[in-house]
Amino acid sequence: MPLTASNLADESIDESVRSFVNGFTAETTPFSAAKIDDFREVLRPGTTVFVTFLPGSDYTDTLEVTKRLQDEGMRPVPHIAARSVPNKAFLEENLKILAEQSGIDEVLIIGGAVDQPVGDFSDSMQIMETGLLDKYGIKKVGIAGHPEGSPDITQEAIRDALAWKNEFAERSGAELYIVTQFCFEAEPIIAWDKAIQSEGNRLPIRIGLPGLATIKTLLNFAKACGVGQSMNFLKRQGKNVAKLMTVSTPDKQMIDLARYKLEDPKCGITGVHMYPLGGVKKTAKWSYAVCDGHFDVTPKGDGFKVNIDL
Repeated sequence: MPLTASNLADESIDESVRSFVNGFTAETTPFSAAKIDDFREVLRPGTTVFVTFLPGSDYTDTLEVTKRLQDEGMRPVPHIAARSVPNKAFLEENLKILAEQSGIDEVLIIGGAVDQPVGDFSDSMQIMETGLLDKYGIKKVGIAGHPEGSPDITQEAIRDALAWKNEFAERSGAELYIVTQFCFEAEPIIAWDKAIQSEGNRLPIRIGLPGLATIKTLLNFAKACGVGQSMNFLKRQGKNVAKLMTVSTPDKQMIDLARYKLEDPKCGITGVHMYPLGGVKKTAKWSYAVCDGHFDVTPKGDGFKVNIDL
């Protein structure tokens, strides 16, 4: 049923939002993981959790958190940052550890936000071309998506890389999918999805959304990550100093994206990745409340409020 102002708050939008958020993925840094006693107290069994690798850190930390998540009933997906991989031998050694010690069959490969590669690799495509993913049974590969562009790569290079990855998925049989950087408004995401579909993208997309955090925290993350035009939303909020410590939720984005997914059969978005910018616990509790239908759509249909204590 087409969604209009008169029926946005009915059962169809409730179910569409629940379906859109259900199966959301989360992520953790090794530093954040150290603050959680047991992930089973925060996340439901089988939740997919991406394990970040930050420039300059020790990859052993990523390996240890990956193993821990596996032991605690989660489905870990470690990051591999191409520009931080010194050589093929290092890559193979760590893929072997991931496969043998944690049973990993899925990774997220990114270029990595460093100015100069530390070794032999400068982009994710070179990692894929080594053949080592196939050798160690890794068939599912996440890649980065940038609805608002990236400060580290030109738009032309982004388009060329996405075309290459679509072609690689077809010829290799690898199950590739896109995980995007977080945005704060739905409009740039929808425009980007329509653009890349028209250019031939066939890879499913998991949209990155900001988890619960104060506007001040979100502004700091946005500046650090080079988030683009939707950052204007935060800047407008931040002009009111009294609102800087207000906790922001992505409910309007979810409504808008669920509506887009419901109405447009060409929509390439298949799921949601929650960035726990204000902490895993609060973002997970809020997201599960949405999955379970514990929310009320506003009368105007432009957002919702969860009806549980956070």
